[in-house]
Amino acid sequence: MNIAIINGPNLNLLGTREPDVYGNKTFEQYFEELKMLFPNVLFNYFQSNVEGELINELQRIGFTYEGIIFNPGGYTHTSVALGDAIAAISTSVVEVHISNIFGREEFRKISHVSAKAKGVISGLGLKGYALAVEYFL
Repeated sequence: MNIAIINGPNLNLLGTREPDVYGNKTFEQYFEELKMLFPNVLFNYFQSNVEGELINELQRIGFTYEGIIFNPGGYTHTSVALGDAIAAISTSVVEVHISNIFGREEFRKISHVSAKAKGVISGLGLKGYALAVEYFL
């Protein structure tokens, strides 16, 4: 099974960015653990701080992969275009957030992605990615 993980802005700073919220592990470290946890899954990982690059990646893989795990970061709350990109592809998307976006600032409770995603996992730390993989399996 081919599953893509796409991370949005500032997730390249995991491990150093607000460790009290996001932990002290880099995503690359976690990604290696995830690959060992699911050896039968072929993972593709992409991260960008640029909205258009995230859209391009969704479109590039959105018709050939069996699943996409997408953490749009701060674009969750601002990007209608990311929601539109998800609606335009055939691959199912699970939206994942490391922190509980519903327990933070009011503006974070709005997602332009959730209505287009198959489901949302929020607030369970990095484990949310593994739970999304289990859903696809």
